[in-house]
Amino acid sequence: MSGTNQYEPPKVWTWDAENGGEWAKINRPVSGPTHEATLPRGKHPLQLYSMGTPNGQKVTILLEELLARGVRGAEYDAHLIRISQGDQFSTGFVEVNPNSKIPALLDTETGRRVFESGAILLYLAEKFGHFLPKDAAARTEVLNWLFWLQGSAPYLGGGFGHFYAYAPEKFEYPINRFTMEVKRQMDVLDRELAEHRYLGGDEYTIADMATWPWYGNLVLGQAYGAGEFLQVDSYKHLRRWADDILARAAVQRGRIVNRTWGEPSEQLHERHDASDFDLNIEDKRVPQ
Repeated sequence: MSGTNQYEPPKVWTWDAENGGEWAKINRPVSGPTHEATLPRGKHPLQLYSMGTPNGQKVTILLEELLARGVRGAEYDAHLIRISQGDQFSTGFVEVNPNSKIPALLDTETGRRVFESGAILLYLAEKFGHFLPKDAAARTEVLNWLFWLQGSAPYLGGGFGHFYAYAPEKFEYPINRFTMEVKRQMDVLDRELAEHRYLGGDEYTIADMATWPWYGNLVLGQAYGAGEFLQVDSYKHLRRWADDILARAAVQRGRIVNRTWGEPSEQLHERHDASDFDLNIEDKRVPQ
């Protein structure tokens, strides 16, 4: 292992707000709001407060899939939460999600708040009766993979992605450590998908919608610029699954909602009606 820098932890840790790279200003060792602001409300019962990161994409993909199935109650307003600007620390957002992470959902029909992306997927699948098998054995298998994703993705994003792409300095040990784990995870998925068309079986479910924004984007070369480094093309069953899901029209719509970067044609800053996808690209944007 190269590198001679050694870190000796102090007896008592103190917060260095300047250390941590590009996203350091949104991380802090305490919770709660930093400023007062009321969340906007749209016209639909489902109010989503999010950004088009992988965790945000999970929910908008499910909502678009539900609408594609004719579930009219799944109409939603997707409000942009600019996490780089600290919108998630407003009093309004903290009221919906005390953990100050996107996505967060407010179901005005029931008065329930739902936070954590996996919990939102499960809530919506149960509310509308789609994309979660009713058979106990099949349901258990889908939930196995849903919870696998919730536990595994932090190693990809906060672990590998941070140290490989975003950390202010690159060190061999953390990159090697998280690369090993991410490749192990891709192998887990590849082996499962060699036996089944989708995660947990031959039916497309919330397990796939949860996993695709993370590992689908990764194997398609859309994450961290690490495709060659990770040899993603060697996971052929995972790649087949990723391509199949990307081809779905609802996925094409859901993946761009609340997205503010990349090609202009792949950005829809806010979504309040199905017709928003058909507007000119200039009209899709909201003031920054």
